[in-house]
Amino acid sequence: MNFEFTPEQTQFRDSVRRFAEKYLAAGRLVRAHDPAHPWDVAELMAGQGLLGITMPEADGGQDGTLMDAVIAIEAIASVCPRSADVVQAGNFGPVRVLAQYGTPLQKERYLSRILAGKAVISVGMTEPDAGSAVTDLTTTAKADGDGWRINGSKVFVTHSGYADVILAYVRFGLGVGGIGSVLIDTKAEGLRRGPPSAFMSGEEWTQLYFDNVHVPPEMVVLKEGGFKKQIAGFNVERIGNTARSLALGRYAFEAARQWAMQRKQFGRLLCEFQGLQWKFADMKMKLDAGQLLLYRAAANADRGLPSADETAIAKAFCNQAGFDVASEALQVMGGAGYSQEDLVEYCLRRCRGWMIAGGSIEILKNRIAEGVFERTFSQRP
Repeated sequence: MNFEFTPEQTQFRDSVRRFAEKYLAAGRLVRAHDPAHPWDVAELMAGQGLLGITMPEADGGQDGTLMDAVIAIEAIASVCPRSADVVQAGNFGPVRVLAQYGTPLQKERYLSRILAGKAVISVGMTEPDAGSAVTDLTTTAKADGDGWRINGSKVFVTHSGYADVILAYVRFGLGVGGIGSVLIDTKAEGLRRGPPSAFMSGEEWTQLYFDNVHVPPEMVVLKEGGFKKQIAGFNVERIGNTARSLALGRYAFEAARQWAMQRKQFGRLLCEFQGLQWKFADMKMKLDAGQLLLYRAAANADRGLPSADETAIAKAFCNQAGFDVASEALQVMGGAGYSQEDLVEYCLRRCRGWMIAGGSIEILKNRIAEGVFERTFSQRP
């Protein structure tokens, strides 16, 4: 079993790293604390072929692998953690659902602009009363002529303040089988954004209100029975989430390692204190273990074997590892790590959010346990 990158993967990683150092390094601190979408970065990445990495060339993508997309996230995050979000948005999540299940018309209208770095798509799943229990969603799609009228609300929607289109999960009928998805242009009549709210990470979101929004039939992505296909896509989406968690943990680790080799207290370098040596050893073990779990999930998915178990294990472990490593790195750096003049505290805050987004650690452990016992466990009373 070979744990090394192929020559092509190594060359790709190095080229992405050079791109990041040339174009992204200088503004990384300002970028991290700006809630606005970095459109300039998105267009630069589009020109570099970093959006749509895994999508077919016919759709404007690069026809690459999930492993390539993971490598790109890691290389970008090692220089500019905030910019790794742009790679995520252009390769994982709703854009991938659009590429996989969208019609030629839908792709022509939205996908081409997204992959050019000129537009962003959001996924509207979570509702005020439907979080982890997403099948409790109540946003409805009622037939109206040859189209549909959408009524309901979505919360905690990433990119919702500036997205051009929403991939909205809606209920066409009763039960899990009645759930599907539609594309809703954010300029559509009846769609209203609430006032901006902010996560602990500084990222802003707005509540979305659908008041009798008309969706023509050509903007339906998946009708009744589409829910399981959409959720299956989360096995892949979680790989992108996992990669960012681990990459930001590694960024914090490297910042603390450099600090420990330069900072002196009591006449000694920090790295000479055994207590800190053990901290770094623990951090290194967590990062390496997480890397293997992430690469296993990505490599097997590329071979046509996407595993809900493997992606759940990778995400649960790497979410926790990224947060733990960033926390320890901050502790090593003391006030410097806690200050917003460095990105270690930013990495800590971002990693904390990914322990919730895309499937909380607790939900993922439920999924892992189902694999252990080879049976499902309903969380309902």
